[in-house]
Amino acid sequence: MDYKQLDRGELIAVIGGILLAISLFLSWYSLGNRNAVLNSCKGPDSTCTGWSALTILRYLLLITALAPLVLAYIIVRGHALSWPRGELTAVIALVALTFVLYRGLLDKPGSPPGEIALDFGWWVALISGGLILVGSIWRSQEGAARRKPPGVL
Repeated sequence: MDYKQLDRGELIAVIGGILLAISLFLSWYSLGNRNAVLNSCKGPDSTCTGWSALTILRYLLLITALAPLVLAYIIVRGHALSWPRGELTAVIALVALTFVLYRGLLDKPGSPPGEIALDFGWWVALISGGLILVGSIWRSQEGAARRKPPGVL
């Protein structure tokens, strides 16, 4: 195991993964009045964590949080891959960011939707998804084969 193989990209992605896992247990949504209901959370003036509010998406976000750790493990162990290292993690991070944006901006869970507002945990999840994406793209660009200009053998 060669820990010197890890660079800034993996460290940024791992920090993003840890923050994403933590964000699921922070409050994602705040409920406005007494009629606001979000799964087991009920208003007025209460909050609901990402774990309580999201049913299937919480497991997908946990898998996304593990992806940078798996990438770091692959790099430390020196495993050979058929694709550039970090590329799959970038795709997973992009899908997770899409889901976080969708559940926060376009289709908030609970009813009535006008009484459900975003809270601190959603912003942490958004930032951590961005960190995973940036870190994994950084790694995939460093590990990619350099292309030669035309006409050079």
